[in-house]
Amino acid sequence: MKLETRNILLQAYVQLQEIIDELYKAHNRAIANNDFDDASLLASRADKLYEEAENLEIVISEQEQR
Repeated sequence: MKLETRNILLQAYVQLQEIIDELYKAHNRAIANNDFDDASLLASRADKLYEEAENLEIVISEQEQR
């Protein structure tokens, strides 16, 4: 994998982690405000992005081992 590709993928991973963190923070605020429907939606989206970030991390790791 070219260095530029690796750097872009790592940058995407970091940005996903930041978005996930913001979604979980919003989830916690929604829970505190008894907005359970919103909390569920926020957690669901955060969970999906977390899975995607984990998959991206695996791809990066596998490519670096080549």
